[in-house]
Amino acid sequence: MDEDLRERVEREAEKHALLNAVKYDSDADVGAVMGPLMGENPDFRPHGDEIPGVVGGVVARVNDLSTPEKRDRLAELAPEELAEMESEDEGDDHALPDLPNADDYDEVRMRAAPNPNGPWHIGHARMPAVIGTYKERYDGSFIVRFDDTDPETKRPDLDAYDAILDDIAYLGFEPDDVVIASDRLETYYEHARDLIDAGGAYTCSCTGEEFSALKNDARACPHREKDAATTREEFQAMVDGEYGSGEMVLRVRTDIEHKNPALRDWVAFRMIDTPHPREEAADYRCWPMLDFQSGVDDHLTGVTHIIRGIDLQDSAKRQRFVYDYFGWEYPEVIHWGHVQVDAYDVKLSTSTLKARIEAGELDGWDDPRAPTLQSLRRRGIRGEAVVEALIALGTSTSNVDLSMSSIYAANRELVDDGAERYFLVRDGERFRVAGGPEAGHPPLHPDHEERGERTIPAADGVVLEPEDVPEAGERVWLKGYACVRRSGGDPETLVATDDGIEVVRDGGVDVVHWAPAEGGVDVRMRTPDGDVTGVSEPDFGETAVGDVVQFERVGFARVDEHAADESVVYWTHP
Repeated sequence: MDEDLRERVEREAEKHALLNAVKYDSDADVGAVMGPLMGENPDFRPHGDEIPGVVGGVVARVNDLSTPEKRDRLAELAPEELAEMESEDEGDDHALPDLPNADDYDEVRMRAAPNPNGPWHIGHARMPAVIGTYKERYDGSFIVRFDDTDPETKRPDLDAYDAILDDIAYLGFEPDDVVIASDRLETYYEHARDLIDAGGAYTCSCTGEEFSALKNDARACPHREKDAATTREEFQAMVDGEYGSGEMVLRVRTDIEHKNPALRDWVAFRMIDTPHPREEAADYRCWPMLDFQSGVDDHLTGVTHIIRGIDLQDSAKRQRFVYDYFGWEYPEVIHWGHVQVDAYDVKLSTSTLKARIEAGELDGWDDPRAPTLQSLRRRGIRGEAVVEALIALGTSTSNVDLSMSSIYAANRELVDDGAERYFLVRDGERFRVAGGPEAGHPPLHPDHEERGERTIPAADGVVLEPEDVPEAGERVWLKGYACVRRSGGDPETLVATDDGIEVVRDGGVDVVHWAPAEGGVDVRMRTPDGDVTGVSEPDFGETAVGDVVQFERVGFARVDEHAADESVVYWTHP
Protein backbone atom coordinates (compact mmCIF):
# COMPACT_ATOMS: atom_id res chain seq x y z
CA MET A 1 0.00 0.00 0.00
CA ASP A 2 1.54 3.31 -1.06
CA GLU A 3 1.70 6.33 1.24
CA ASP A 4 -1.07 8.30 -0.49
CA LEU A 5 -3.51 5.40 -0.22
CA ARG A 6 -2.58 4.78 3.41
CA GLU A 7 -3.31 8.45 4.21
CA ARG A 8 -6.72 8.19 2.52
CA VAL A 9 -7.55 4.98 4.41
CA GLU A 10 -6.53 6.56 7.72
CA ARG A 11 -8.56 9.70 7.04
CA GLU A 12 -11.71 7.81 6.04
CA ALA A 13 -11.27 5.30 8.86
CA GLU A 14 -10.95 8.09 11.41
CA LYS A 15 -14.18 9.66 10.20
CA HIS A 16 -16.13 6.39 10.42
CA ALA A 17 -14.56 5.46 13.76
CA LEU A 18 -15.60 8.83 15.18
CA LEU A 19 -19.11 8.48 13.73
CA ASN A 20 -19.42 5.04 15.33
CA ALA A 21 -18.07 6.20 18.70
CA VAL A 22 -20.12 9.40 18.93
CA LYS A 23 -23.35 7.78 17.73
CA TYR A 24 -23.23 5.03 20.35
CA ASP A 25 -21.34 7.01 23.03
CA SER A 26 -18.81 4.20 23.33
CA ASP A 27 -15.52 3.00 21.93
CA ALA A 28 -15.41 2.56 18.18
CA ASP A 29 -15.42 -0.98 16.80
CA VAL A 30 -13.20 -2.12 13.91
CA GLY A 31 -15.94 -4.34 12.46
CA ALA A 32 -18.47 -1.52 12.47
CA VAL A 33 -15.97 0.77 10.72
CA MET A 34 -14.98 -1.67 7.97
CA GLY A 35 -18.46 -1.99 6.42
CA PRO A 36 -19.12 1.68 5.56
CA LEU A 37 -15.43 2.31 4.87
CA MET A 38 -15.24 -0.32 2.14
CA GLY A 39 -18.76 0.42 0.88
CA GLU A 40 -18.01 4.10 0.30
CA ASN A 41 -14.52 3.48 -1.11
CA PRO A 42 -14.63 0.56 -3.56
CA ASP A 43 -11.09 1.31 -4.73
CA PHE A 44 -9.90 0.17 -1.29
CA ARG A 45 -11.10 -3.37 -1.95
CA PRO A 46 -8.01 -4.67 -3.78
CA HIS A 47 -6.10 -3.89 -0.56
CA GLY A 48 -8.58 -5.69 1.69
CA ASP A 49 -5.89 -7.78 3.39
CA GLU A 50 -3.93 -4.72 4.52
CA ILE A 51 -6.69 -2.31 5.45
CA PRO A 52 -7.94 -3.92 8.72
CA GLY A 53 -4.49 -3.43 10.24
CA VAL A 54 -4.51 0.25 9.34
CA VAL A 55 -8.06 0.64 10.63
CA GLY A 56 -7.16 -1.07 13.90
CA GLY A 57 -4.50 1.52 14.63
CA VAL A 58 -6.85 4.40 13.81
CA VAL A 59 -9.62 2.95 16.01
CA ALA A 60 -7.19 2.59 18.92
CA ARG A 61 -6.21 6.28 18.63
CA VAL A 62 -9.84 7.37 18.45
CA ASN A 63 -10.73 5.31 21.50
CA ASP A 64 -8.00 7.07 23.49
CA LEU A 65 -9.89 10.37 23.08
CA SER A 66 -12.43 11.59 25.61
CA THR A 67 -16.06 11.90 24.54
CA PRO A 68 -15.86 15.71 24.04
CA GLU A 69 -12.60 15.29 22.10
CA LYS A 70 -14.22 12.71 19.81
CA ARG A 71 -17.12 15.03 19.06
CA ASP A 72 -14.84 18.03 18.45
CA ARG A 73 -12.65 16.02 16.09
CA LEU A 74 -15.72 14.74 14.21
CA ALA A 75 -16.95 18.32 13.87
CA GLU A 76 -13.67 19.12 12.13
CA LEU A 77 -13.66 16.12 9.81
CA ALA A 78 -17.36 15.64 8.97
CA PRO A 79 -19.52 18.53 10.23
CA GLU A 80 -22.47 17.65 7.97
CA GLU A 81 -22.61 14.03 9.12
CA LEU A 82 -22.38 15.13 12.75
CA ALA A 83 -25.23 17.60 12.25
CA GLU A 84 -27.34 14.90 10.57
CA MET A 85 -26.66 12.49 13.41
CA GLU A 86 -27.57 15.05 16.06
CA SER A 87 -30.76 16.03 14.24
CA GLU A 88 -31.76 12.35 14.11
CA ASP A 89 -31.11 12.05 17.85
CA GLU A 90 -33.24 15.12 18.59
CA GLY A 91 -36.13 14.01 16.41
CA ASP A 92 -38.84 11.43 16.86
CA ASP A 93 -37.09 8.06 17.02
CA HIS A 94 -40.08 6.47 15.34
CA ALA A 95 -40.27 8.89 12.39
CA LEU A 96 -38.53 8.16 9.12
CA PRO A 97 -37.08 11.09 7.17
CA ASP A 98 -39.06 12.34 4.20
CA LEU A 99 -38.25 10.68 0.89
CA PRO A 100 -36.12 12.84 -1.38
CA ASN A 101 -38.05 14.70 -4.09
CA ALA A 102 -41.23 12.73 -3.37
CA ASP A 103 -43.38 15.65 -4.58
CA ASP A 104 -41.84 15.38 -8.04
CA TYR A 105 -43.67 12.11 -8.71
CA ASP A 106 -47.35 11.43 -9.35
CA GLU A 107 -47.05 8.36 -7.13
CA VAL A 108 -44.30 7.08 -4.86
CA ARG A 109 -43.54 3.48 -5.85
CA MET A 110 -41.05 1.42 -3.87
CA ARG A 111 -40.02 -2.21 -4.01
CA ALA A 112 -38.75 -4.95 -1.80
CA ALA A 113 -36.73 -7.37 -3.90
CA PRO A 114 -36.10 -10.57 -1.93
CA ASN A 115 -34.09 -13.52 -3.12
CA PRO A 116 -36.50 -16.39 -2.37
CA ASN A 117 -33.87 -18.80 -1.08
CA GLY A 118 -35.60 -19.18 2.29
CA PRO A 119 -37.96 -17.49 4.77
CA TRP A 120 -36.93 -14.15 6.21
CA HIS A 121 -34.74 -13.47 9.22
CA ILE A 122 -35.25 -10.38 11.36
CA GLY A 123 -32.84 -8.27 9.31
CA HIS A 124 -34.92 -8.85 6.17
CA ALA A 125 -37.94 -7.28 7.86
CA ARG A 126 -36.40 -3.82 7.84
CA MET A 127 -37.08 -3.27 4.13
CA PRO A 128 -40.83 -4.08 4.10
CA ALA A 129 -41.28 -2.28 7.43
CA VAL A 130 -39.83 0.92 6.02
CA ILE A 131 -41.40 0.62 2.56
CA GLY A 132 -44.80 -0.20 4.03
CA THR A 133 -44.58 2.82 6.30
CA TYR A 134 -43.60 5.09 3.42
CA LYS A 135 -46.46 3.67 1.34
CA GLU A 136 -48.91 4.69 4.05
CA ARG A 137 -47.31 8.12 4.44
CA TYR A 138 -47.40 8.97 0.72
CA ASP A 139 -50.41 6.87 -0.31
CA GLY A 140 -48.01 5.12 -2.67
CA SER A 141 -47.43 1.59 -3.93
CA PHE A 142 -45.47 -1.30 -2.46
CA ILE A 143 -44.05 -3.78 -4.98
CA VAL A 144 -42.62 -7.16 -4.07
CA ARG A 145 -40.30 -8.46 -6.74
CA PHE A 146 -38.72 -11.88 -6.32
CA ASP A 147 -35.19 -11.58 -7.72
CA ASP A 148 -34.79 -15.28 -8.52
CA THR A 149 -32.54 -15.17 -11.59
CA ASP A 150 -29.67 -17.15 -10.05
CA PRO A 151 -30.75 -20.80 -10.08
CA GLU A 152 -27.32 -22.03 -9.02
CA THR A 153 -25.41 -20.12 -6.31
CA LYS A 154 -28.51 -18.52 -4.74
CA ARG A 155 -30.90 -21.26 -5.69
CA PRO A 156 -34.54 -20.40 -4.99
CA ASP A 157 -36.57 -22.42 -2.52
CA LEU A 158 -40.02 -23.13 -3.92
CA ASP A 159 -41.60 -22.77 -0.49
CA ALA A 160 -39.97 -19.40 0.12
CA TYR A 161 -42.15 -17.38 -2.27
CA ASP A 162 -45.29 -17.90 -0.19
CA ALA A 163 -43.32 -17.88 3.07
CA ILE A 164 -41.99 -14.39 2.34
CA LEU A 165 -45.45 -13.10 1.41
CA ASP A 166 -46.68 -14.57 4.71
CA ASP A 167 -43.88 -12.74 6.52
CA ILE A 168 -44.93 -9.45 4.90
CA ALA A 169 -48.53 -10.07 5.95
CA TYR A 170 -47.32 -10.81 9.49
CA LEU A 171 -45.66 -7.39 9.53
CA GLY A 172 -49.01 -5.85 8.64
CA PHE A 173 -48.54 -4.98 4.97
CA GLU A 174 -50.01 -6.12 1.67
CA PRO A 175 -48.08 -5.54 -1.56
CA ASP A 176 -49.85 -3.83 -4.42
CA ASP A 177 -47.96 -5.88 -7.01
CA VAL A 178 -46.03 -9.14 -6.87
CA VAL A 179 -43.49 -9.76 -9.64
CA ILE A 180 -41.43 -12.91 -10.19
CA ALA A 181 -38.30 -12.18 -12.19
CA SER A 182 -37.95 -15.73 -13.53
CA ASP A 183 -41.28 -15.18 -15.34
CA ARG A 184 -39.75 -12.28 -17.26
CA LEU A 185 -36.77 -13.75 -19.11
CA GLU A 186 -38.16 -12.79 -22.53
CA THR A 187 -38.49 -9.18 -21.38
CA TYR A 188 -34.86 -9.10 -20.31
CA TYR A 189 -33.80 -10.67 -23.61
CA GLU A 190 -35.64 -7.97 -25.57
CA HIS A 191 -33.94 -5.23 -23.60
CA ALA A 192 -30.59 -6.92 -24.09
CA ARG A 193 -31.15 -6.88 -27.86
CA ASP A 194 -32.10 -3.20 -27.71
CA LEU A 195 -28.95 -2.52 -25.70
CA ILE A 196 -26.85 -4.34 -28.29
CA ASP A 197 -28.41 -2.25 -31.07
CA ALA A 198 -27.64 0.90 -29.09
CA GLY A 199 -23.96 -0.07 -28.97
CA GLY A 200 -24.15 -0.78 -25.26
CA ALA A 201 -23.28 -4.48 -25.09
CA TYR A 202 -21.06 -7.15 -26.63
CA THR A 203 -20.60 -10.88 -26.26
CA CYS A 204 -17.37 -12.07 -24.69
CA SER A 205 -15.83 -15.54 -24.49
CA CYS A 206 -12.86 -14.59 -22.31
CA THR A 207 -12.39 -16.73 -19.23
CA GLY A 208 -13.06 -15.00 -15.94
CA GLU A 209 -9.34 -14.93 -15.17
CA GLU A 210 -8.47 -13.49 -18.60
CA PHE A 211 -11.00 -10.69 -18.40
CA SER A 212 -10.12 -9.88 -14.80
CA ALA A 213 -6.48 -9.37 -15.77
CA LEU A 214 -7.47 -7.13 -18.68
CA LYS A 215 -9.95 -5.17 -16.60
CA ASN A 216 -7.53 -4.56 -13.76
CA ASP A 217 -5.00 -3.23 -16.30
CA ALA A 218 -7.70 -1.01 -17.90
CA ARG A 219 -7.26 -2.86 -21.21
CA ALA A 220 -10.13 -3.81 -23.49
CA CYS A 221 -10.83 -7.44 -24.19
CA PRO A 222 -10.42 -8.54 -27.85
CA HIS A 223 -14.21 -8.88 -28.27
CA ARG A 224 -15.07 -5.32 -27.28
CA GLU A 225 -15.22 -3.93 -30.81
CA LYS A 226 -17.39 -6.74 -32.11
CA ASP A 227 -20.15 -5.42 -34.40
CA ALA A 228 -23.79 -5.41 -33.27
CA ALA A 229 -24.89 -8.03 -35.83
CA THR A 230 -22.34 -10.56 -34.58
CA THR A 231 -23.19 -9.77 -30.98
CA ARG A 232 -26.90 -10.24 -31.67
CA GLU A 233 -26.21 -13.58 -33.35
CA GLU A 234 -24.06 -14.83 -30.49
CA PHE A 235 -26.48 -13.55 -27.88
CA GLN A 236 -29.29 -15.46 -29.61
CA ALA A 237 -27.10 -18.55 -29.40
CA MET A 238 -26.83 -17.91 -25.67
CA VAL A 239 -30.62 -17.66 -25.44
CA ASP A 240 -30.96 -20.88 -27.43
CA GLY A 241 -28.69 -22.65 -24.97
CA GLU A 242 -25.90 -23.37 -27.46
CA TYR A 243 -23.18 -22.45 -24.97
CA GLY A 244 -22.32 -24.11 -21.70
CA SER A 245 -21.66 -22.48 -18.37
CA GLY A 246 -18.72 -20.07 -18.54
CA GLU A 247 -18.36 -20.21 -22.34
CA MET A 248 -20.00 -16.88 -23.22
CA VAL A 249 -21.30 -13.76 -21.47
CA LEU A 250 -22.92 -10.53 -22.57
CA ARG A 251 -21.13 -7.46 -21.21
CA VAL A 252 -22.36 -3.89 -20.85
CA ARG A 253 -19.93 -1.57 -22.63
CA THR A 254 -18.97 1.08 -20.06
CA ASP A 255 -15.61 2.81 -19.61
CA ILE A 256 -12.73 0.36 -19.66
CA GLU A 257 -10.57 3.01 -17.97
CA HIS A 258 -13.10 3.87 -15.26
CA LYS A 259 -11.38 4.62 -11.95
CA ASN A 260 -13.46 1.89 -10.29
CA PRO A 261 -12.53 -1.48 -11.85
CA ALA A 262 -15.81 -2.99 -10.67
CA LEU A 263 -17.67 -0.78 -13.18
CA ARG A 264 -15.61 -1.72 -16.21
CA ASP A 265 -17.63 -3.66 -18.81
CA TRP A 266 -19.66 -5.65 -16.31
CA VAL A 267 -21.52 -8.88 -17.10
CA ALA A 268 -25.23 -8.55 -17.90
CA PHE A 269 -25.99 -12.18 -18.92
CA ARG A 270 -24.24 -15.51 -18.32
CA MET A 271 -24.90 -19.18 -19.00
CA ILE A 272 -26.04 -21.49 -16.18
CA ASP A 273 -26.44 -25.21 -16.76
CA THR A 274 -28.38 -25.87 -13.53
CA PRO A 275 -32.14 -25.82 -14.27
CA HIS A 276 -34.29 -23.37 -12.32
CA PRO A 277 -36.45 -25.13 -9.69
CA ARG A 278 -39.61 -23.41 -10.97
CA GLU A 279 -41.17 -25.44 -13.76
CA GLU A 280 -42.01 -22.26 -15.67
CA ALA A 281 -38.30 -21.32 -15.89
CA ALA A 282 -36.61 -24.73 -15.97
CA ASP A 283 -35.77 -24.66 -19.70
CA TYR A 284 -33.84 -21.38 -19.65
CA ARG A 285 -30.03 -21.40 -19.60
CA CYS A 286 -29.20 -17.75 -20.35
CA TRP A 287 -29.75 -15.74 -17.17
CA PRO A 288 -29.42 -12.02 -16.44
CA MET A 289 -27.18 -10.79 -13.67
CA LEU A 290 -28.99 -9.02 -10.85
CA ASP A 291 -27.82 -5.52 -11.77
CA PHE A 292 -29.26 -5.83 -15.28
CA GLN A 293 -32.48 -7.57 -14.31
CA SER A 294 -33.15 -5.32 -11.34
CA GLY A 295 -32.36 -2.15 -13.26
CA VAL A 296 -34.73 -3.04 -16.09
CA ASP A 297 -37.51 -4.08 -13.71
CA ASP A 298 -37.21 -0.93 -11.59
CA HIS A 299 -37.82 1.15 -14.71
CA LEU A 300 -40.61 -0.99 -16.16
CA THR A 301 -42.51 -1.17 -12.85
CA GLY A 302 -42.21 2.59 -12.27
CA VAL A 303 -40.10 2.46 -9.11
CA THR A 304 -39.40 6.01 -7.91
CA HIS A 305 -37.32 5.35 -4.79
CA ILE A 306 -34.89 2.53 -4.07
CA ILE A 307 -33.52 1.63 -0.64
CA ARG A 308 -30.45 -0.58 -0.66
CA GLY A 309 -27.45 -1.37 1.51
CA ILE A 310 -24.49 0.97 1.41
CA ASP A 311 -22.36 -1.95 0.25
CA LEU A 312 -24.41 -1.96 -2.98
CA GLN A 313 -23.44 1.53 -4.12
CA ASP A 314 -21.77 0.02 -7.18
CA SER A 315 -25.11 -1.44 -8.29
CA ALA A 316 -26.57 2.01 -8.88
CA LYS A 317 -23.45 3.06 -10.77
CA ARG A 318 -23.57 -0.03 -13.01
CA GLN A 319 -27.25 0.38 -13.73
CA ARG A 320 -26.85 4.04 -14.66
CA PHE A 321 -24.84 2.97 -17.71
CA VAL A 322 -27.85 0.96 -18.93
CA TYR A 323 -30.24 3.79 -18.07
CA ASP A 324 -28.08 6.24 -20.03
CA TYR A 325 -28.13 4.00 -23.12
CA PHE A 326 -31.92 3.83 -22.97
CA GLY A 327 -32.47 7.47 -22.00
CA TRP A 328 -34.22 6.51 -18.76
CA GLU A 329 -34.28 8.56 -15.57
CA TYR A 330 -32.74 6.73 -12.63
CA PRO A 331 -34.85 6.45 -9.42
CA GLU A 332 -33.97 8.22 -6.19
CA VAL A 333 -31.63 6.07 -4.09
CA ILE A 334 -31.30 5.82 -0.33
CA HIS A 335 -28.37 3.80 1.02
CA TRP A 336 -28.38 2.48 4.54
CA GLY A 337 -26.12 0.44 6.79
CA HIS A 338 -26.64 -3.14 7.87
CA VAL A 339 -28.72 -4.24 10.83
CA GLN A 340 -27.01 -6.20 13.57
CA VAL A 341 -29.28 -8.03 16.01
CA ASP A 342 -28.28 -8.91 19.55
CA ALA A 343 -29.50 -11.84 21.68
CA TYR A 344 -28.76 -14.57 19.11
CA ASP A 345 -25.72 -16.78 18.58
CA VAL A 346 -26.93 -17.66 15.06
CA LYS A 347 -25.68 -15.55 12.14
CA LEU A 348 -28.27 -13.48 10.27
CA SER A 349 -27.84 -15.47 7.07
CA THR A 350 -30.40 -17.55 5.22
CA SER A 351 -27.76 -20.00 4.04
CA THR A 352 -26.36 -20.40 7.57
CA LEU A 353 -29.82 -20.99 9.03
CA LYS A 354 -30.66 -23.48 6.29
CA ALA A 355 -27.44 -25.39 6.95
CA ARG A 356 -28.15 -25.57 10.68
CA ILE A 357 -31.68 -26.79 10.05
CA GLU A 358 -30.45 -29.46 7.63
CA ALA A 359 -27.83 -30.54 10.19
CA GLY A 360 -30.53 -30.93 12.87
CA GLU A 361 -29.11 -28.13 15.02
CA LEU A 362 -32.39 -26.21 14.67
CA ASP A 363 -35.83 -27.80 14.48
CA GLY A 364 -36.96 -25.55 11.64
CA TRP A 365 -37.37 -21.94 10.58
CA ASP A 366 -39.66 -21.30 13.56
CA ASP A 367 -37.29 -22.78 16.14
CA PRO A 368 -37.20 -20.29 19.05
CA ARG A 369 -33.41 -20.20 18.75
CA ALA A 370 -33.63 -18.97 15.14
CA PRO A 371 -33.62 -15.19 14.43
CA THR A 372 -36.45 -15.49 11.92
CA LEU A 373 -39.85 -13.87 11.56
CA GLN A 374 -41.46 -17.31 11.67
CA SER A 375 -39.83 -17.84 15.06
CA LEU A 376 -41.00 -14.47 16.39
CA ARG A 377 -44.52 -15.15 15.16
CA ARG A 378 -44.63 -18.55 16.86
CA ARG A 379 -43.34 -16.97 20.07
CA GLY A 380 -46.29 -14.59 20.13
CA ILE A 381 -44.47 -11.41 19.07
CA ARG A 382 -46.72 -9.28 16.92
CA GLY A 383 -45.54 -7.97 13.59
CA GLU A 384 -46.36 -4.37 14.48
CA ALA A 385 -43.90 -4.56 17.40
CA VAL A 386 -41.17 -5.66 14.98
CA VAL A 387 -42.08 -2.82 12.61
CA GLU A 388 -42.02 -0.24 15.39
CA ALA A 389 -38.54 -1.29 16.49
CA LEU A 390 -37.19 -1.34 12.94
CA ILE A 391 -38.66 2.03 12.00
CA ALA A 392 -36.88 3.53 15.01
CA LEU A 393 -33.54 2.63 13.38
CA GLY A 394 -34.12 5.23 10.66
CA THR A 395 -32.20 5.10 7.39
CA SER A 396 -28.68 5.98 8.51
CA THR A 397 -25.75 4.95 6.34
CA SER A 398 -24.04 3.65 9.47
CA ASN A 399 -24.52 0.07 10.60
CA VAL A 400 -27.21 -0.03 13.27
CA ASP A 401 -27.81 -2.31 16.21
CA LEU A 402 -31.29 -3.71 16.78
CA SER A 403 -31.76 -4.68 20.39
CA MET A 404 -34.35 -7.38 20.88
CA SER A 405 -35.33 -5.52 24.05
CA SER A 406 -36.84 -2.81 21.84
CA ILE A 407 -39.04 -5.40 20.10
CA TYR A 408 -39.94 -6.89 23.47
CA ALA A 409 -40.88 -3.49 24.91
CA ALA A 410 -43.11 -2.69 21.94
CA ASN A 411 -44.76 -6.10 22.08
CA ARG A 412 -45.30 -5.91 25.83
CA GLU A 413 -47.38 -2.77 25.28
CA LEU A 414 -49.52 -4.70 22.79
CA VAL A 415 -50.10 -7.94 24.71
CA ASP A 416 -49.96 -7.04 28.40
CA ASP A 417 -53.58 -6.00 28.76
CA GLY A 418 -54.94 -9.15 27.15
CA ALA A 419 -52.53 -11.66 28.67
CA GLU A 420 -54.08 -13.63 31.52
CA ARG A 421 -51.78 -14.45 34.44
CA TYR A 422 -50.73 -17.92 35.52
CA PHE A 423 -47.95 -19.50 37.58
CA LEU A 424 -45.20 -21.72 36.19
CA VAL A 425 -42.82 -23.42 38.62
CA ARG A 426 -39.54 -24.75 37.22
CA ASP A 427 -37.51 -27.43 39.01
CA GLY A 428 -40.11 -27.35 41.75
CA GLU A 429 -39.52 -28.55 45.33
CA ARG A 430 -42.54 -30.16 46.96
CA PHE A 431 -44.04 -29.21 50.35
CA ARG A 432 -47.07 -30.12 52.42
CA VAL A 433 -49.24 -27.21 53.56
CA ALA A 434 -50.81 -27.14 57.01
CA GLY A 435 -53.46 -24.85 58.40
CA GLY A 436 -54.30 -23.06 55.18
CA PRO A 437 -57.30 -22.97 52.81
CA GLU A 438 -57.98 -25.72 50.29
CA ALA A 439 -57.01 -23.52 47.35
CA GLY A 440 -55.59 -20.17 46.35
CA HIS A 441 -57.45 -17.66 44.20
CA PRO A 442 -55.15 -15.15 42.51
CA PRO A 443 -56.70 -12.86 39.87
CA LEU A 444 -56.62 -13.70 36.18
CA HIS A 445 -55.33 -10.17 35.55
CA PRO A 446 -54.38 -7.64 38.23
CA ASP A 447 -55.88 -4.74 36.25
CA HIS A 448 -59.16 -6.47 35.39
CA GLU A 449 -61.04 -7.74 38.44
CA GLU A 450 -64.07 -8.39 36.23
CA ARG A 451 -62.24 -11.29 34.57
CA GLY A 452 -62.36 -13.24 37.80
CA GLU A 453 -59.93 -15.50 39.63
CA ARG A 454 -58.06 -18.74 39.09
CA THR A 455 -58.39 -21.69 41.44
CA ILE A 456 -55.16 -23.39 42.47
CA PRO A 457 -55.60 -26.41 44.79
CA ALA A 458 -53.23 -26.63 47.75
CA ALA A 459 -54.72 -29.51 49.80
CA ASP A 460 -52.25 -32.04 48.36
CA GLY A 461 -49.30 -29.73 48.76
CA VAL A 462 -47.50 -27.14 46.64
CA VAL A 463 -44.26 -26.81 44.68
CA LEU A 464 -41.92 -23.83 44.82
CA GLU A 465 -38.93 -22.83 42.73
CA PRO A 466 -35.68 -23.59 44.61
CA GLU A 467 -34.68 -19.93 45.01
CA ASP A 468 -38.09 -19.18 46.58
CA VAL A 469 -37.89 -21.86 49.27
CA PRO A 470 -37.60 -20.17 52.70
CA GLU A 471 -35.13 -21.26 55.33
CA ALA A 472 -36.55 -23.21 58.28
CA GLY A 473 -38.58 -20.84 60.44
CA GLU A 474 -38.77 -18.15 57.71
CA ARG A 475 -41.90 -16.96 55.89
CA VAL A 476 -42.96 -16.37 52.27
CA TRP A 477 -46.26 -15.16 50.85
CA LEU A 478 -47.81 -17.60 48.36
CA LYS A 479 -49.48 -15.18 45.99
CA GLY A 480 -53.25 -15.52 46.04
CA TYR A 481 -53.11 -17.93 48.96
CA ALA A 482 -51.59 -16.89 52.30
CA CYS A 483 -48.44 -16.27 54.27
CA VAL A 484 -46.68 -19.52 55.22
CA ARG A 485 -43.78 -20.35 57.46
CA ARG A 486 -41.46 -23.26 56.81
CA SER A 487 -41.66 -25.61 59.77
CA GLY A 488 -38.51 -25.93 61.85
CA GLY A 489 -39.40 -29.40 63.04
CA ASP A 490 -40.64 -30.70 59.68
CA PRO A 491 -38.84 -28.80 56.89
CA GLU A 492 -41.04 -30.39 54.22
CA THR A 493 -44.10 -28.63 55.63
CA LEU A 494 -45.26 -25.05 55.16
CA VAL A 495 -47.57 -23.80 57.92
CA ALA A 496 -50.09 -21.07 57.14
CA THR A 497 -49.89 -18.05 59.45
CA ASP A 498 -52.34 -15.33 60.46
CA ASP A 499 -50.13 -12.58 59.02
CA GLY A 500 -51.80 -9.98 56.86
CA ILE A 501 -50.50 -8.40 53.70
CA GLU A 502 -48.74 -5.70 55.73
CA VAL A 503 -45.85 -8.14 56.30
CA VAL A 504 -45.19 -7.93 52.58
CA ARG A 505 -45.57 -4.16 52.49
CA ASP A 506 -43.13 -3.81 55.37
CA GLY A 507 -40.54 -5.65 53.29
CA GLY A 508 -40.01 -8.60 55.56
CA VAL A 509 -41.73 -11.28 53.47
CA ASP A 510 -41.25 -12.08 49.76
CA VAL A 511 -44.19 -12.79 47.47
CA VAL A 512 -43.59 -15.97 45.43
CA HIS A 513 -45.46 -17.92 42.79
CA TRP A 514 -46.35 -21.57 43.26
CA ALA A 515 -48.17 -24.52 41.74
CA PRO A 516 -50.12 -27.49 43.08
CA ALA A 517 -48.19 -30.62 43.95
CA GLU A 518 -51.00 -32.69 42.40
CA GLY A 519 -53.33 -31.94 39.49
CA GLY A 520 -51.17 -29.31 37.81
CA VAL A 521 -50.34 -29.07 34.11
CA ASP A 522 -46.90 -30.21 32.99
CA VAL A 523 -45.43 -27.54 30.72
CA ARG A 524 -42.52 -27.49 28.30
CA MET A 525 -41.44 -23.95 27.54
CA ARG A 526 -39.37 -23.54 24.40
CA THR A 527 -36.95 -20.60 24.66
CA PRO A 528 -34.03 -19.14 22.65
CA ASP A 529 -31.73 -20.71 25.26
CA GLY A 530 -33.27 -24.18 25.08
CA ASP A 531 -36.29 -25.98 26.53
CA VAL A 532 -37.43 -25.49 30.12
CA THR A 533 -39.88 -27.77 31.92
CA GLY A 534 -42.16 -27.02 34.82
CA VAL A 535 -45.66 -27.32 36.23
CA SER A 536 -48.50 -24.82 35.99
CA GLU A 537 -51.90 -24.57 37.61
CA PRO A 538 -54.99 -26.52 36.40
CA ASP A 539 -56.72 -23.44 34.91
CA PHE A 540 -53.83 -22.98 32.51
CA GLY A 541 -55.01 -26.12 30.74
CA GLU A 542 -58.13 -24.21 29.68
CA THR A 543 -56.23 -21.66 27.63
CA ALA A 544 -56.53 -21.73 23.85
CA VAL A 545 -53.71 -22.46 21.45
CA GLY A 546 -52.42 -19.12 20.25
CA ASP A 547 -53.17 -17.29 23.50
CA VAL A 548 -50.36 -15.17 24.91
CA VAL A 549 -50.23 -15.47 28.69
CA GLN A 550 -47.93 -14.18 31.37
CA PHE A 551 -46.30 -16.64 33.71
CA GLU A 552 -45.84 -14.33 36.67
CA ARG A 553 -42.19 -13.68 37.54
CA VAL A 554 -41.14 -15.79 34.52
CA GLY A 555 -42.32 -13.96 31.42
CA PHE A 556 -44.86 -13.93 28.62
CA ALA A 557 -45.42 -17.04 26.51
CA ARG A 558 -47.58 -18.15 23.61
CA VAL A 559 -49.60 -21.36 24.05
CA ASP A 560 -48.58 -23.70 21.25
CA GLU A 561 -50.10 -27.07 22.13
CA HIS A 562 -52.11 -28.89 24.81
CA ALA A 563 -51.40 -32.63 24.77
CA ALA A 564 -52.29 -35.39 27.21
CA ASP A 565 -48.80 -35.58 28.70
CA GLU A 566 -47.78 -31.92 28.58
CA SER A 567 -48.58 -28.48 27.24
CA VAL A 568 -46.04 -26.69 25.05
CA VAL A 569 -45.53 -22.95 25.14
CA TYR A 570 -43.07 -20.68 23.36
CA TRP A 571 -41.37 -18.03 25.46
CA THR A 572 -42.21 -14.56 24.18
CA HIS A 573 -40.15 -12.16 26.29
CA PRO A 574 -39.77 -11.03 29.92
